[in-house]
Amino acid sequence: MGFLDALLGRSKPAKPDLDRLFGLSTAAITLEAAAGFTPTGLGSVCFRAAEGAAFARLQADVQALLDADDGPAVEITQDSYGYTWIMDRHDPSDVPGLVTELHAVNASLEQNGFGPQLLCSLVGFTGPDGQRLALVYLYKRGTFYPFAPLPGDKRDNSLELQVRGAVGADLPFEQDLTRWFPVWGAPGV
Repeated sequence: MGFLDALLGRSKPAKPDLDRLFGLSTAAITLEAAAGFTPTGLGSVCFRAAEGAAFARLQADVQALLDADDGPAVEITQDSYGYTWIMDRHDPSDVPGLVTELHAVNASLEQNGFGPQLLCSLVGFTGPDGQRLALVYLYKRGTFYPFAPLPGDKRDNSLELQVRGAVGADLPFEQDLTRWFPVWGAPGV
């Protein structure tokens, strides 16, 4: 950032750092100890699909990579906003394995020039009373936030703030609460 940018109050956006996804493994342990939320074994990557054969080939390669482990564990869906979701199923006790696979999907898209199409990644959790929760990674901001949906397209804001307090030392959290976007119906939540 230059002198003029500082003087005019402009700042450069945070650069995406996919390695921050690995912090989810530690956060999962903290979240279970602090609030009783356990991993569901579900995680997903959201991106805006591009047109063309190169992107279709990349998407097929990513699906083959994730399905190679132990049978088809991947679902590819499209939401009503036109975003594509790749959901990965994993053993709930193997959060590091799930995070590694989500990182591989993100890295493959980024390395093949599709980084600008990446929106977010998330890992799902469930509470002792069945409450659903996701820790969402905003690709373009390099930060996380919790999303706790309730029936009727409502959110449990107090739980989201509680989760931020519980795992805020493990993950870089998005400070701007207006960027804690709801991901209604996201695979993995």
